[in-house]
Amino acid sequence: QVQLVESGGGSVQAGGSLTLACVASGYTYSTYCRGWFRQAPGKEREGVAGIDNDRGTMYADSVKGRFTISRDNAKNTLYLQMNSLKPEDSAMYYCAVKVGGYCDDSLDQAEYNFWGQGTQVTVSS
Repeated sequence: QVQLVESGGGSVQAGGSLTLACVASGYTYSTYCRGWFRQAPGKEREGVAGIDNDRGTMYADSVKGRFTISRDNAKNTLYLQMNSLKPEDSAMYYCAVKVGGYCDDSLDQAEYNFWGQGTQVTVSS
């Protein structure tokens, strides 16, 4: 029904910046909630940033002030601007959307019903 494709991952030095993009296709009508998640080897997947149509943005404490989530509705694209990157930001990053209902918590992975394949971010010191 909905397909999500992430791009923009890669390797960057600590302190650098990187922008991730997630392009949605298929039936994207009634998309109310969008988010970025990440998972490092040996760790659980965690919510990084979320954006809700009504309640705005939400960020994990670890990325507040450094990451910015945004969307371009005309392009069906979700973005994650990452600044002042740290080695601990290294992970596989996934975008996700919820279609057909509102989110109570845009950082809760259980809210979402469509996921991208992920894009790798590696931050070196």
